[in-house]
Amino acid sequence: MKDFIETRIISAVRKLLSERVNEFLNDSQYAIPVIEFGGYSGGSTVAPVIVLSSCERTEKERIVRQDAYSLTISIFLPETSESEMYCYAYSGAISRAFYDDPTLGGVVDRAVITGKKYIAPKKPNCGEEWGIQINLRVTTDYQMRN
Repeated sequence: MKDFIETRIISAVRKLLSERVNEFLNDSQYAIPVIEFGGYSGGSTVAPVIVLSSCERTEKERIVRQDAYSLTISIFLPETSESEMYCYAYSGAISRAFYDDPTLGGVVDRAVITGKKYIAPKKPNCGEEWGIQINLRVTTDYQMRN
């Protein structure tokens, strides 16, 4: 049985985050928590949330038979003195990884970052989290579905 394209997209994004983005973070001069998927997230790792949904297609995408998806990567960090800098580091590393591999290893036609949102605590030192949300638009050909 073949995987659904949605499953392949999420797997490719997870692989990109856990491999390429972690390489960029490890090359940094700062000790930035690496990205891992699973049940654990602590001081040395973060576990991003990936949400995929279908997206409205343009007329051109309908004509050339492409599917479009909206994908959001959310990372939340406990409030520390470094949390804001970590958000910027994740943003830069994720941006660079998608710039270097816009096809996610050949799984999609194109994945493009369409927006970033930095989330600061409403009140400093009250235990709220810092966060970053990165929005992507992913297009894939109907033929890639099989």
